Amino acid sequence: MSNKIYPIGIQNFEKIRKGGYCYIDKTALIYQMVKTGSYYFLSRPRRFGKSLLLSTLEAYFQGKKELFEGLAMEKLEKEWIKYPILHLDLNAEKYTTPEALDQVLESALRGWEALYGAQDYEKTFASRFQGVIQRACEQTRQSVVILVDEYDKPMLQAIGNDELQKSFRDTLKAFYGALKSKDGYIKFGMLTGVTKFGKVSVFSDLNNLEDISMRQQYIEICGISDHELHENFETELHEFADAQNLAYDKICTEMRERYDGYHFTHDSVGMYNPFSLLNTLKYNTFGNYWFETGTPTYLVELLKKHHYDLHRMAHEETSADVLNSIDSTSDNPIPVIYQSGYLTIKGYDREFETYRLGFPNREVEEGFVKYLMPFYANINAVESSFEIQKFVREVRSGDYDSFFRRLQSFFADTPYEMVRDLELHYQNVLFIVFKLVGFYVKVEYHTSRGRIDLVLQTDKFIYVMEFKLEGTAEEALRQINEKHYAKPFESDERRLFKIGVNFSAETRNIEKWVAE
Repeated sequence: MSNKIYPIGIQNFEKIRKGGYCYIDKTALIYQMVKTGSYYFLSRPRRFGKSLLLSTLEAYFQGKKELFEGLAMEKLEKEWIKYPILHLDLNAEKYTTPEALDQVLESALRGWEALYGAQDYEKTFASRFQGVIQRACEQTRQSVVILVDEYDKPMLQAIGNDELQKSFRDTLKAFYGALKSKDGYIKFGMLTGVTKFGKVSVFSDLNNLEDISMRQQYIEICGISDHELHENFETELHEFADAQNLAYDKICTEMRERYDGYHFTHDSVGMYNPFSLLNTLKYNTFGNYWFETGTPTYLVELLKKHHYDLHRMAHEETSADVLNSIDSTSDNPIPVIYQSGYLTIKGYDREFETYRLGFPNREVEEGFVKYLMPFYANINAVESSFEIQKFVREVRSGDYDSFFRRLQSFFADTPYEMVRDLELHYQNVLFIVFKLVGFYVKVEYHTSRGRIDLVLQTDKFIYVMEFKLEGTAEEALRQINEKHYAKPFESDERRLFKIGVNFSAETRNIEKWVAE
């Protein structure tokens, strides 16, 4: 039996090393980063190891050589100098008022001022921060190290509240500006977060900050690569396979499909979500571990506010400029969804320098679409999983009438604000339903203006469906026949259903379906 202790939820490097927890050695990359630059920014999804990265940097700059025994850093670093460190963590607070951010900054500054002193004339957060940086350097005779964890948490929580976001932005812009104004006193600075707010935002004064979020050489600085998985957990993978009564190769394939697939630039190695991976190995059970730790509702609010066509999400195309920066005045939800980890890079067009996005893996795809359902359909979150089970059972048993009656209930009581774009609303609901059904049966889904054609395949049945808006079910069925949608399946032994469906704008629901 493996005796590994997994550091799940532990973000402190010293605790991991002294407590005998397993640690995947990232210190060669950390050494490279420290020796080749001064100011860095890194964007990664939540629970991807950003806090542990900063904690490792902190231990390194504290000169704690004993913690790096047996790691790459032990051989690389020769001097082990102790530097003064100002570590600001914005992760713990709920930022619903301007005062919440003020309290966090006040608390941090008072702690630093207790160490390095204060001046009466330093009244603002920014001037006090500048004063602390200068005094820390002068008193210790060493340049200062500044580490900021989840720098963007206040602004992320204020998405949708422009006034509050502006307040946070103005406060943080001035505060972080100290990194530039006191450059001569600073050895190293690093900010991490989920997103990058750019343009007229907090970064506009920090043009000395190097963004390594999409840099090829730093892709593996957070998360776990396939190589690292096998190098560190080979015994555990074999034990997991035995516990699941599956072949080793099958377990590895399942792991990849569920948790791998994060690509932070083009042509890069895929990264596993460390939180889900470590939980799976600890409990020898597959689960949606990352997803169950909470999805921010602001993501759904963004999608709905901008009337986003969910069908695009699986093959969205965009540029590096869009992916790299969130303009808080923008109406594009994609950068936030990408940077939050719900979409990742799937392909790259070198000629036009555009990226193709998609879901990174099954955990995210299934979890996110399931999470969206109660926001779009007439159903609560608790019931949604059971409803999908019922849909799947009905499709597998050939009971399409029950299937469509259940689908009607999803459209019941469609909110009035949705009616402004009824076509998009019905396409989004159908996308969610058939995406989730598609994890259990084979689904092909095509959309064009005002209509959807769809194929469902089970062991016993094939369904060819055509959905229309403000036409007739009979027209939809006629189109299936005239355009020979069912032709590829005519020699198949399974029973074939051709079904025409019509939506009514008046009732905001499925009006009728006919089958042959």
